[in-house]
Amino acid sequence: MATTATPKAAKAAATGRLVEYHVDGNLAILELNDPPANTYTYEMMRQLDEAILDARMNDAVQVIMLRGHGHKFFSAGANIKMLSSVTPRFKYFFCLHANETLNRLEHTPKLVIAALNGHTVGGGLEIAMACDLRLACQDAGKIGLPEVNLGVLPGTGGTQRLSRLIGKSRSMEMMIKGETFSFEKAKEIGLVNEVFPKDGFWDQVVMYAKQFTTPHKAAKAVGNIKRAVCSGLEVPFESGLAIERELQQQLFQSADAKEGLAAYVDKRMAEFTGA
Repeated sequence: MATTATPKAAKAAATGRLVEYHVDGNLAILELNDPPANTYTYEMMRQLDEAILDARMNDAVQVIMLRGHGHKFFSAGANIKMLSSVTPRFKYFFCLHANETLNRLEHTPKLVIAALNGHTVGGGLEIAMACDLRLACQDAGKIGLPEVNLGVLPGTGGTQRLSRLIGKSRSMEMMIKGETFSFEKAKEIGLVNEVFPKDGFWDQVVMYAKQFTTPHKAAKAVGNIKRAVCSGLEVPFESGLAIERELQQQLFQSADAKEGLAAYVDKRMAEFTGA
């Protein structure tokens, strides 16, 4: 399918914006915008980092959504032309900054949803794995980590996040084979949460995301559940329980917890405000 540049995309291209960012109600929408493959460079990662921080600090934002420009690629990963023209030292610091950026995304206490609107391979999948949920477009592309075919490994968190998502043996096989496969298979192995039809894909993703915003859900509870899971997985079990208790105590003091408990007693639907 041929794609036509939207006014926003054209404006982004004219201003050198590689990550288009805007807020729509309670949703922050981040779009990787470097057609045709939305490959990332150091400059794109810096802009992504800036957008993540903006969304984190904006109290109106309850869910962060990440997508690729167009219909063919979410992202094909790091820009190979850029990597082939820089020094090994630059590559090291480039990877370090990418790690820091994706860690910041992963540890932001707001739900992050990746809308996989096209091919999601290499570093593109590594970006998607730093998100909390991955929603894919049916028959829109392939997914995988083929870095071994270039003589390297998935170096933006891929070896660590994939094994945590789908298990040690399966993730190792996937990476050493370097294969790419369908979004449907990705859902079968737990790499993708949902696969939506191509017609109206973005509308379905937005509808899915809105179920985690007020007044439907207590946004602080969603964020603290994320924090408990992400931080708890990295520490011993007893320490994870301590993190859970502290986050629960914060929620007990919230207006939404009072509303949720009152609504249960009154046998009515809770109306959450995010407070």
